[in-house]
Amino acid sequence: MAAPERFDALVLGSGQGGKLLAWDLARSGRRTAVVERRWIGGSCPNINCMPSKNEIWSANVAYVARHGAEFGTMTDRVAVDMMKVRQRKRDMVDRQVDAHLRAYKDSGTELIMGTGRFVAPKTLEVRLNDGGARVLHADKVFVNVGTHGTIPGVPGLEASGPLTSIEALEFDHVPPHLVVLGGGYVGVEFSQAYRRFGSRVTIIQHDPQLLSQEDPDISSEVQRILSAEGIECLVGAQTLRVHGRSGKDVTVLVRTADGEQRIEGSDILVAVGRTPNTAGVGLEQAGIELGARGYVRVNDRLETTAPDVWAIGECAGTPHFTHASVDDFRIIKDNLAGGNRSTRDRLIPYCVFTDPPLAHVGLSERDAHRQGVATRVAKLPMSDVLRVQAVDARPGLMKALVSASDDRILGFTMIGPEAGEVMAAVQAAMLAELPYPKLRDAVLAHLTMAEGLGALLSNVPPLAHRTASR
Repeated sequence: MAAPERFDALVLGSGQGGKLLAWDLARSGRRTAVVERRWIGGSCPNINCMPSKNEIWSANVAYVARHGAEFGTMTDRVAVDMMKVRQRKRDMVDRQVDAHLRAYKDSGTELIMGTGRFVAPKTLEVRLNDGGARVLHADKVFVNVGTHGTIPGVPGLEASGPLTSIEALEFDHVPPHLVVLGGGYVGVEFSQAYRRFGSRVTIIQHDPQLLSQEDPDISSEVQRILSAEGIECLVGAQTLRVHGRSGKDVTVLVRTADGEQRIEGSDILVAVGRTPNTAGVGLEQAGIELGARGYVRVNDRLETTAPDVWAIGECAGTPHFTHASVDDFRIIKDNLAGGNRSTRDRLIPYCVFTDPPLAHVGLSERDAHRQGVATRVAKLPMSDVLRVQAVDARPGLMKALVSASDDRILGFTMIGPEAGEVMAAVQAAMLAELPYPKLRDAVLAHLTMAEGLGALLSNVPPLAHRTASR
């Protein structure tokens, strides 16, 4: 093996947290390199967050166009051109890649395109995409390899050539009947989008509800919304076998409470979860241990079992959200500068970009029961929010969890227009440990979706000791 090139810092993978850290270290004068196999900037701007939301927005436009008459705008027949939908998405991705290349150049970070594998502690051998190899060693190394879509071991599934979220963003036509394995966040987003493009869509979900991590009332509302658009939702369904070829004719044999069913489709999309990209990169050669599920083992400072090696983002078991990876970057950056930041007790929100969207932060009722946390629950149908009535938006609900022993807000969920923006206001109140009456009694602008928070929090049951004292 050739003598390794020396760096101050190496980042394996160019996902969100890793690239931000690399740019920051390079700007501070450290010789820094990022090794990336394919996606400049990572999955978010190329194949995940941004392109999927780009196409979801195109689907929403198609939906609004078809329903324009309901709002007094008469349209002729609406047709979807998936070639244009795809090109619009590709143009956005190209702009993102160009912006990333400028950021690498401006920061002084070296971007090395190739496949990296550890051959010794803090030492990578990189097989370059354009031929040849380099061996790199650094004082500090950061593993940022991400995850990929899981293909379960269903007989016939792999042979059918199933789509993942990557290929589902590359359709040049509207698939006649899209069968979606998995009713999680990715599955429901794609299902609604392609239904709005014009596909028949069937969701097959093994768990007894869609969005299995959500409370049952939240899941039921999402399923009601999807079903109202004509999406068939089979929950508690076991996929037994797949026949045929995705893109031509595919048959899925499932077992439900009503017995076995055959689902005849044109294409099959698998969205059942993610697998960390930690196999085959030589982590054992670097002394980097994995946990039981294949994620890099880290402490609450994101340090691995190898000295001066950190892991960032999804491969470290961080929640699978870009904003969580950004916080990983901040934790490592501050600790490298002598701080003492931790992943413990982070308040990480998320949004599901259906229409209407779902947003959540903090505890759910299910979380609270599991952790033995006593709460008071308040709900409000979105139809009670005047903004919803004014714009004739699709229904949903707001839900808040407040501590049973004091007035702290412990959790918030919303299915409704602008849910993510409303959630951010609640998250700020939670971070400030603001008693819920402060938010309930705030003068919130009319007509906004956030105005509904006043009515929601007016439904919080009183503290037990306050009731007793009366």
